[in-house]
Amino acid sequence: MNQQLDLNEYKQQIADLYSCRGQTYDQGDWHPRIAHRLVEHAQISQGQHVLDIATGTGMVAIEAAQLIGFAGRVVGVDISTGMLEQAKRKIEALGLNNIELVLADAEKLNFPAHSFDVILCSSALIWMADVSAALCHWHQLLKPGGLIGFHAFADTAFVGGVTMQKVAQKYGVSLAFSKPTGTIEKCHDLLKTAGFEAIEIKSEQDGSYISLQQAKQMWSGGSHPAPGQFPHPMKQLSSGQLEKLEAEFEAELAVLVTQEGIWNDITTFYTFGRKPID
Repeated sequence: MNQQLDLNEYKQQIADLYSCRGQTYDQGDWHPRIAHRLVEHAQISQGQHVLDIATGTGMVAIEAAQLIGFAGRVVGVDISTGMLEQAKRKIEALGLNNIELVLADAEKLNFPAHSFDVILCSSALIWMADVSAALCHWHQLLKPGGLIGFHAFADTAFVGGVTMQKVAQKYGVSLAFSKPTGTIEKCHDLLKTAGFEAIEIKSEQDGSYISLQQAKQMWSGGSHPAPGQFPHPMKQLSSGQLEKLEAEFEAELAVLVTQEGIWNDITTFYTFGRKPID
């Protein structure tokens, strides 16, 4: 974990963003809940070798390690040193010695082919520079019959992002966000194209009501990296255009306010496939 990664600018921005979020990432119950559901759906068993892509603070890796026992092994990879530091602290506090943390780019892993029984990716697939190529890469790392599982979010998920997409279109800006995995069909096709079979996708509605102020705070204006897009598409806009776009963003959100607040949909697709045995 002391090594340095040679990251391109897009990946470095993501690493920096999540390193800043490391100390607060575990706050709240949403991330832990969906991480648990991913592991639960994967039905991990004793003795398996598990690769946790974008392990972050180790939520998936820790739960998997507690299921596989002493005969199993979990490897958690991430490009964010800040997230890995938090994961390391949690693992040491729990006394787990069957987890290895690796600072690595998930799209350029050096593990031998057929190394893992299970590969999981929690809340990070859309951050890959090339989602299809990443899935093909991970396919090589799985043993025949091995399982891949990841979170994907519906294209209706995250009201801030959906609203930002809507207003940005008026300025000729196309934001991808959850679009690459935004439907069950898209998730299925991504896995099928990468060579997986026995594909199973479980759609679960999630979300909560948030205040207008909370929704407004989802505005980034291009200050954060855009998943799968570099440079950020909104960088092409002038400061004046960005100001107008933000005003329209807030106006669109205001229309969505109800007595309960604004519904922030987070429909989640728990997506699984297997590498063929032959």
